[in-house]
Amino acid sequence: MSEIEYVIKRNGIKVPFTPQRITNAIYRAAVAVGGRDKETAEQLTKQVVAYLEEHFSSQNPPTVEDVQDAVEKMLIENSHSKVAKAYILYRDERARMRSGRKEQTIQPSQNIPWAKIWQVLDWASSRDLHTIERYNQRIRAGEAGDIIRDSEIFYEEDIKIAARMILDRKDKVKVVLITGPSSSGKTTTTIKLGSILKQNNINLITLNVDHYFFDLDDHPKDEFGDYDYETPQALDLNLISEHLVSLIAGEEVYIPFYNFKTGKRLLNHTPMKLKENEVILIDSLHGLYPALTQGVEDEQKFKLFLEPLLQMKDEDDKYIRWTDIRLMRRMLRDSAFRSLDPESTLTHWHYVRSSELRNIIPNINRADYIINSAMPYELSIYKPKLLPYFEKWSKQFKGDALREDALERSQRILKLLQKIEAIDNDSIVPNDSVIREFIGGSSLNYH
Repeated sequence: MSEIEYVIKRNGIKVPFTPQRITNAIYRAAVAVGGRDKETAEQLTKQVVAYLEEHFSSQNPPTVEDVQDAVEKMLIENSHSKVAKAYILYRDERARMRSGRKEQTIQPSQNIPWAKIWQVLDWASSRDLHTIERYNQRIRAGEAGDIIRDSEIFYEEDIKIAARMILDRKDKVKVVLITGPSSSGKTTTTIKLGSILKQNNINLITLNVDHYFFDLDDHPKDEFGDYDYETPQALDLNLISEHLVSLIAGEEVYIPFYNFKTGKRLLNHTPMKLKENEVILIDSLHGLYPALTQGVEDEQKFKLFLEPLLQMKDEDDKYIRWTDIRLMRRMLRDSAFRSLDPESTLTHWHYVRSSELRNIIPNINRADYIINSAMPYELSIYKPKLLPYFEKWSKQFKGDALREDALERSQRILKLLQKIEAIDNDSIVPNDSVIREFIGGSSLNYH
């Protein structure tokens, strides 16, 4: 039991001091640079706690910055320079994010596909779908069917363009990488793209990178003790790259098998070898993460990025956030297909988002093509399904220092859903729509 009971957060609120969070943070930094030694992380934590107890007390608790300073100090003093650098860089990144929110400065982001954004905005403006007010007017006028038709056609055209680009390079492309942040619609897009390519005598053969997870015991955890499946370092990146090179060379490899029930990986399990006219498909959050395909020549890869790039403003002239759309999508999918309640999805989302900003979003402009998976009408479909939850959470998490992120998102999305006209009957959604990936009832085979 530590003599220190509390830590003071940046907003002045006291929260319980939990040494396990220090261990998790150190281990995550170690994993980021290729290390997987939990015992060392635990020993370093003991040194951090001892240092804090020497300099602070229950009457004079440390701040979050004091704890982080102590972690850096112990890492450096114990000659863990690479881990210390990873920890410092992550800490600096978080500080810059907080500073950016406070200053409200407007700087062109390198993580936004501006050309694609303008295309989507032009499409939305020409159909009166660029503001919530105009959208609601069309819904109230009975034009939901027209909105759905036009939205689905726009998405399908994007997929056809991607397919044509692959076919134009069919003599060189050996790997198709379909990526994007959580709940961006990768599965539906993969099926539709694969169907077009098959009609042109190209078969996509999936390399399921989920089987390349390290054993669960070797995964890093977040500050709440949840295992981190979101980071690319949870995958055996070297083995994936090695297998890709071998497959492209016409060799047979043995894919590992990961058992999600036991959290264990079995190596050399499933044989795989490419046949004529077969191209490797990787549908993964981390498809564009450089280390995943480090051994494959760039011209042999076709890189496709997905994001629901909705361009719709509220009355305050603020655009609806893409991450909020994906959060609602994931809530519905997790509830329908993964036996996870929506609150669990919400309270885990800060973690998902943090990993996206570090490892996924920065790669968007490395893509050969970007597909917009947003459907303006999907917000109306989600409203009757999710509004009561956000009403509850906006009250439930008030005053909870550990759930500030969940509260902020809940209040923002509640305000959004309250403004959107609802569509109570989701039978209006086409059976092969990307939205069916999240609400169920798809005519596509996702297995």
